[in-house]
Amino acid sequence: MDITASVQNLYERYPFPPDPITKTLPPGWNWRWSWSFAHSFCFGTRPSHEKIRILDAGCGTGVSTEYLAFQNPEAMVLAIDISKTSLDLARQRCAKFNNVQFAQMDLAEASQLEGSFDLINSVGVLHHLADPKAGIQTLAGLLAPGGLMHIFVYGALGRWEIELMQQAIRLLRDPEDPLGDGLKVGRELFRSLPEDNRLVQADRRWQLENNSDICFVDMYVHVQEIRYTIPSLFDLIDASALDFLGFSNPQFWSLERLLEKAPWLIERAQKLSERDRYRLIELLDPIAAHYEFFLGKPPLITKQWTPENFQEAVPLRSSYINPWPDPLVFDHEYELVRLNPAQIAFLDASDGKSTVGEILKNIPDLSFLDIETLRAHFLLQY
Repeated sequence: MDITASVQNLYERYPFPPDPITKTLPPGWNWRWSWSFAHSFCFGTRPSHEKIRILDAGCGTGVSTEYLAFQNPEAMVLAIDISKTSLDLARQRCAKFNNVQFAQMDLAEASQLEGSFDLINSVGVLHHLADPKAGIQTLAGLLAPGGLMHIFVYGALGRWEIELMQQAIRLLRDPEDPLGDGLKVGRELFRSLPEDNRLVQADRRWQLENNSDICFVDMYVHVQEIRYTIPSLFDLIDASALDFLGFSNPQFWSLERLLEKAPWLIERAQKLSERDRYRLIELLDPIAAHYEFFLGKPPLITKQWTPENFQEAVPLRSSYINPWPDPLVFDHEYELVRLNPAQIAFLDASDGKSTVGEILKNIPDLSFLDIETLRAHFLLQY
């Protein structure tokens, strides 16, 4: 089977994602697609400039491209995809922006692109390739020194029930029409299985999005899908020869979240390598359906903020905090956080001009830990 041609055919027939196209700006906020926020998350400081080149490698119908163009207005964004149908929709979606260009190509052809990119975004692409290692190596070759790569790939443990249903559909579908008949078979299987069936129960996690046939095909009837665990994920990362800069959901990868009641186990686990600690966490909480993380190309300059130097930082409050000002607000992961008056006052004074030390002259009740907590919740930029 020609995997590239089969994947292209799937997305010509079922362009993904099926989000509606509007003339309004994209709803919500995804900080991972902001050069400034991603830079602050990975390196501890805001970038020195915003006029960068961004590659959206595998843009699909342009949902990610729309956010990249909106959240990085000074950047030039190049979006590529294998599917003409998807690109046509992406062009319509992004017609309101003047900083986006599009090109039809598969990831292997991207090596022919001229120049390098400061930020490369590749969400939901590598795991559909015949050779993901070759794909990530191609992207790594396009990344500028000091640049960031944002990657999203599937996790095996959190998608175990999905994989079982995929295999069941393959056994029953008509090989002459694997997509259309696979969709029909899959829908009928879910209608027929008992309510307490494990696959039915697991599907409820995705039920809202899978009302769409396009989403259902992408999840259960895909022609190529590679799923990772921590060992195989880092094998992929090592192939890129880039530096791993961290998962974009560090709260999930916290040992304290799982082992708070057993400090001695946390102490023992801290002696493991970083990768073994990640492996331990995914074994103890096998729900991760995907891994989302950042890679960087050396030289990479990071700033560590400590109790001794944090007062030198110049904080900038994020514009996405909503509602503002209010004691009860959504953080960067859309979790509700209750703020006290001192925290509200500190965030309100974080205008990107005053240092932490200057702000604390008027708000003396906040400690380094208090401010680091605010930075973790709201990606306060320094």
